[in-house]
Amino acid sequence: MSQRQVFNVFEQYQKARVQFVQMVAELANKPQNIEILQNAGVISLLRPLLLDVVPSVQQTAALALGRLANYNEDLAEAIVKDNILPQLVYSMTEQNRFYKKAAAFVFRAVSKHSPQLAQAVVDCGALGILVICLEDFDPGVKEAAAWALGYISRHNAELSQAVVDEGAVPLLVLCIQEPEIALKRVAASVLSDIAKHCPELAHAVVDAGAIPHLAQMIVSPNAKLKCQVLSALSQIAKHCVDLAEMVVEAEIFPVVLTCLKDKDDDVKRNGSILVREIAKHSPELSQLIVNRGGVAAVIDCISSCKGSIRLPGIMMLGYVAAHSENLAMAVIISKGVPQLSICLSEEPEDHIKAATAWSLGQIGRHTSEHAKAVAVTNTLPVLLSLYMAAESSEDLQVKCEKSMKNILQKCTHVPALEPLLHDAPPNILVLPHDSKARRFFVTSGGLKKIQQIKAEPGSLLQEYINKINNCYPEEIVRYYSPGFSDALLQRVDSYQPPTN
Repeated sequence: MSQRQVFNVFEQYQKARVQFVQMVAELANKPQNIEILQNAGVISLLRPLLLDVVPSVQQTAALALGRLANYNEDLAEAIVKDNILPQLVYSMTEQNRFYKKAAAFVFRAVSKHSPQLAQAVVDCGALGILVICLEDFDPGVKEAAAWALGYISRHNAELSQAVVDEGAVPLLVLCIQEPEIALKRVAASVLSDIAKHCPELAHAVVDAGAIPHLAQMIVSPNAKLKCQVLSALSQIAKHCVDLAEMVVEAEIFPVVLTCLKDKDDDVKRNGSILVREIAKHSPELSQLIVNRGGVAAVIDCISSCKGSIRLPGIMMLGYVAAHSENLAMAVIISKGVPQLSICLSEEPEDHIKAATAWSLGQIGRHTSEHAKAVAVTNTLPVLLSLYMAAESSEDLQVKCEKSMKNILQKCTHVPALEPLLHDAPPNILVLPHDSKARRFFVTSGGLKKIQQIKAEPGSLLQEYINKINNCYPEEIVRYYSPGFSDALLQRVDSYQPPTN
């Protein structure tokens, strides 16, 4: 065979390799082809091509492997078992930016499926090279590496701690300062995934100086970036008072409240979550939010959206109201109760209704004035119907029961109580075993109003009235019964004082 013939054979082989990896990469991009490729054992065929002398073959082989791993957990496990990951780590140190992006995509695709597969990526030594890639000159390489680190971090605290220990956080903070929006967004997402697990990891993000840079980006015109920034700040703030105060000190108010009016629903939701995570920690933080107009802004947000977007705002109102009478009154003054009542009636999802019921209970549990503010919106019959509905979830029934008891313990507005007497079970209506509560019900006129209700003898309504009366001494019930004062006057008229 001549030299020319050998060269032609080699050239044909090279073209065949290129055509093969290109075909596999294209087929792997379509879900309907995955099973065929899996049955053909294509992973084993691609493995030696990662060391091919032609760079484009190496890159395309890595891309094909990433697409296969991205499709399902079985293929990702096959890649791990075939010892492809260490080969990728070894090659990344010497290859160009295209190969680095493709290899990082494989790590990302494998990691996403489970903590075990993410741990396999860590065990093969990928973290070190991925962190080095965060310093690469090419923004695309940084972005691909950040994606992979994010998918590793999101599973649990142990994996996140491994990312932190490798020195990724300061470099991610630098990435959010880069001009590329896509890189900023992914870096913010990774910081969020790291911070979410525990206070220690959140502190690692804070100590790297992330908060001021994240806070500055709340005003970004890019909705996806704003979502990730708000999420990262929420994950930091949620753990404890100290972290929440650090977020507040970055002067996020009142700027963050503008997010509650954003056109993008995800921005609204994440903005509400951030306000909620801050408000839940202390009366002081809730008062700060009230002073900045946060309660009114959240109520407006709830009124302008539906479903799960409402949920964090609904819970935020409950957290604020739970802290003190004054803060609960701030929610009432801002007309939060009617809006919560609307949510309770119109939302189809039980978990949203349950959160709404809980928030209403936190508002109404403080004083008779608070309870009346809830009761006059006709909320109590709705809570009762949800409590008694067979199709209501257990959590919804529990929340409704507790909320009604919280409100009824303080409620002296009898027109709101009267409809309940016809339908409510005894565990809802019987006065608590609390002498102060029973005394308050008498002095506020509640017991007198109960005696004025006309019920048919032997009816269920009369039975409930009797159960309420049984909470008091007989002479007190007689004293407040209709006609008792006339009977006393008649006794005065007929009374004959003793003569000396």
